[in-house]
Amino acid sequence: MNQLSTIIWRVAGGAILVFMVGPLFVLALFAFSDKTLLSFPITGLTLDWWIKIANTPAFWAAFEKSIIITSVVGFVSTIVGTMAANALAQMPKRVAGLSMALVTLPVMLPPLVLAVALANYYATLGIKFGLLTVIAGHLVFTQPFVILIVHARLSGFDYAIVNSARDLGASPIKAFFTITFPIIRSTIIGAALVAMALSLDEFVVTYLTIGKGSTLPLYMWGLMRRGVNPQINVVSLVLITLTIGASLLALRATRYRG
Repeated sequence: MNQLSTIIWRVAGGAILVFMVGPLFVLALFAFSDKTLLSFPITGLTLDWWIKIANTPAFWAAFEKSIIITSVVGFVSTIVGTMAANALAQMPKRVAGLSMALVTLPVMLPPLVLAVALANYYATLGIKFGLLTVIAGHLVFTQPFVILIVHARLSGFDYAIVNSARDLGASPIKAFFTITFPIIRSTIIGAALVAMALSLDEFVVTYLTIGKGSTLPLYMWGLMRRGVNPQINVVSLVLITLTIGASLLALRATRYRG
């Protein structure tokens, strides 16, 4: 009976794994398919779709903007979010709880509502839509994730060692970088990756606040409006590769060994 139960659980787990990971393998496979229609059977493999994307200036323009937006959002949200989390961790629990609820409010809103609110806000202030408005909009919903992740790590942090460093003459900045930062470095890098991943594939906020130009998700949307073709899978695979690559670099930087 126990053996039968184990087999059932393994089969169920395998089925769930295939259901979750299978679409990614299918996407990667169709990115190299020689057929225009995304259907089986695949008669052959080709790099023609990759060559077409590589020779498309619009793709590189969208790629450049995505990298710029994601890099700036990751950098700014990590710095500001870490500072905010450090301050919240040292506040009284009641005050910190109320502050955390206010800070994380944008995360609770539907993306469309947040995007419309941001677009109306920029229009009211007379701010011209562009990269800066997109970056500011992305910071609104990525920064709370950084704060939540870093604050969870700092909630049980022993600030006695930081206070000891301060008593010995270290400035607040020096005490942070010599004591606090080395301990929570992995958490900060992980929070930065989460913020960058959220920013990289964000569509709704970007669509309503960018004005002219496009990012990779917007470029994919433009391709889909003209009909489904393997070029969409190529762009999707590029996004997946960027995400996985950033994760591997982070694991290497933190020397994580599982």
